[in-house]
Amino acid sequence: MTEPEFTATGVRIGSRLRSLTRAGQVRVGDGRVELLNSRGGEIDSAPARSVRVSRSWFGADARARAELNGTRYSLTLATGEPGDGGGGGEGRASGARGFVEAVRRARGG
Repeated sequence: MTEPEFTATGVRIGSRLRSLTRAGQVRVGDGRVELLNSRGGEIDSAPARSVRVSRSWFGADARARAELNGTRYSLTLATGEPGDGGGGGEGRASGARGFVEAVRRARGG
């Protein structure tokens, strides 16, 4: 994978009521969305055009939902504030807003 359009570290990734990782990573790049565990192993990935994403109505800019390959994931992303451990690229929106925007750009819409 070349330079990702969006990367967030320290992401809490859950599926249903189960926590998959509290220090995961989300990457959007090369037209793909990848969810990685804390050691860099792949939890799930899919082409961006097949991924459904949305921001949570509550939880400020930290929470998002993503559906990859029929599995729904809840994501709690860092907001890019100093000391919170993550966020998007420099000069880009971070947190859930940045993630949703990056997925939409990756699928061309």
